[in-house]
Amino acid sequence: MSSVLMSRRDLDFLLHEWLGIETLLGSDAYLEHSRETVDAVLDLAEQMATRDFAPINRLLDANEPTFDGNRVHQPAEAKRALDAYFAAGFGSMGAPAEHGGSQIPQTVQMAAGAWFSAANSALTGYAFLTGANANLLMKHGTPEQIAQWAIPQLDGRYFGTMCLSEPHAGSSLSDITTRAELQPDGTYRVTGNKMWISAGDHELSENIVHLVLAKIPGGPPGVKGISLLIVPKVLPDGTRNDVSLAGLNHKLGGRGTTNTALNFGEGAHLPGGRPGAVGYLVGEPHRGLSYMFTMMNEARIGIGVGATSLGYAGYLHSLEYARNRPQGRALTNVDQSGPMVPIIDHADVRRMLLAQKSYVEGALALVLYCAHLVDQQATSPDPDRDRLLLEVLVPIVKSWPSQWCLAANDLAIQVYGGCGYTRDYPVEQFYRDNRLNPIHEGTHGIQAMDLLGRKVTMKGGAGLPLLLGTINVTIERALQDGGQAADYARELHAAAQRAGEVTAHIWGTGDIPLAMANATVYLDALGHVVIAWMWLEQLLAVGEKSGDFYTGKRQAARYFYAWELPKTRPMFDLLESLDRTTLDMQSEWF
Repeated sequence: MSSVLMSRRDLDFLLHEWLGIETLLGSDAYLEHSRETVDAVLDLAEQMATRDFAPINRLLDANEPTFDGNRVHQPAEAKRALDAYFAAGFGSMGAPAEHGGSQIPQTVQMAAGAWFSAANSALTGYAFLTGANANLLMKHGTPEQIAQWAIPQLDGRYFGTMCLSEPHAGSSLSDITTRAELQPDGTYRVTGNKMWISAGDHELSENIVHLVLAKIPGGPPGVKGISLLIVPKVLPDGTRNDVSLAGLNHKLGGRGTTNTALNFGEGAHLPGGRPGAVGYLVGEPHRGLSYMFTMMNEARIGIGVGATSLGYAGYLHSLEYARNRPQGRALTNVDQSGPMVPIIDHADVRRMLLAQKSYVEGALALVLYCAHLVDQQATSPDPDRDRLLLEVLVPIVKSWPSQWCLAANDLAIQVYGGCGYTRDYPVEQFYRDNRLNPIHEGTHGIQAMDLLGRKVTMKGGAGLPLLLGTINVTIERALQDGGQAADYARELHAAAQRAGEVTAHIWGTGDIPLAMANATVYLDALGHVVIAWMWLEQLLAVGEKSGDFYTGKRQAARYFYAWELPKTRPMFDLLESLDRTTLDMQSEWF
């Protein structure tokens, strides 16, 4: 089973031969760990993902959660698998030692998490949200809040959520209406409704710690008036808080994760009808969104990992199928007699497999590179540089894998043919599960506006030059190496230079609506440039090494530069033209 979930060989290559994670492990922050630690973590992740998570993936998909008006019901296997996950220490793996964690670098955590996401992305969602919730509290909570709410999440006794969206507001957080009113005892009473809350209600843990965005009366308008509160399902004294499940959302994929509408403060649980759910303020009033971005940025890298893992699993399944499915004969067989050949012998099938390989292995490099930037901030002599580079890459690491690893899943179905369109084979579920990733934690369009409208212009416009300058360092190394890498470097240099010129041209108009009108094209184009950079980096790490694995890397890089990077030319042409087609379109004309 593990051979069709993730490639351990690829993970080892990226961590050790490319990123050189041993250098990171030699720093004071991670001195307790070594290559043996990394190997042990990945070995255990592969073992548990294969043994505990993968066998129940189809079960949870076919038996989505139900709500009887009182409690949520799910297959018992879900709780057993998650209990095993936390018992093995994966929940506290990245936490600081002072909080009982193993202080494993995030790069290793993400590599391990890829196994679980590939095996059962819906089940992994509970653990992922819980870890992100606990990390936010460890960074911004008081010592008492950390002890009360974060540590039990690291142990897996409590699970966590993030409650942002509301039915009327969606992604427009400035329009949320959930309120939090201060009480004489220092707590708050929270009233309002939240929508699309993953893991919002279940019976998988003793408690659920909701991190809720709300507005405290008297605060400034818009997002500047948003505060963050801990609103638990069960209060410290054991009584049920006034948090009620309004209903479950029935989804295309990811069916093993409950997705909920929650009501806060309807008087359903608190005795005496006290108005509002009890909440505890995190940090200072009106700074909630900045705190939540700690969780959201981690979540966005995590979305990239999840999307990549599903794309990777689909690729490996379709590769195995193509090697074993006989159909048709070689074109050189004139009379079309004799035995049929495996479909991998057909060039068009190899095209689809190469496309998948170039997408998923390029995406995996990007998500691990971004996780490595997180780790480097604890060890780098210039953490501000790493932080800014990561800020620019976050919209890309969330959205590019979500778009293109989904495309890989689509191609996996195509490789299977009619079989891929049935539930008898896993690739249709991979596609359904992955389809959420371009939507949640900021849609593709929102990420595009964040990239073009904020990230490339932040710090006085320093963001994009830093990214392009970092890419140019790789280009210079490749030019010195010569050969095929130098040819690719020249192509990448032209694309990166074009990205900088087009960005300046877009913003040179001074017309913000026009500049932002085609932001999604900008994200697609710059994302392809970044993945081409990831492939050039991998190619330099391959060097002159021989063997099928390294030859496969060279061929995937060749594919991306021949088939994918050229797609950026018409995209940059469109952006440079400042096309107004979408901007000028009127509702009535549809």
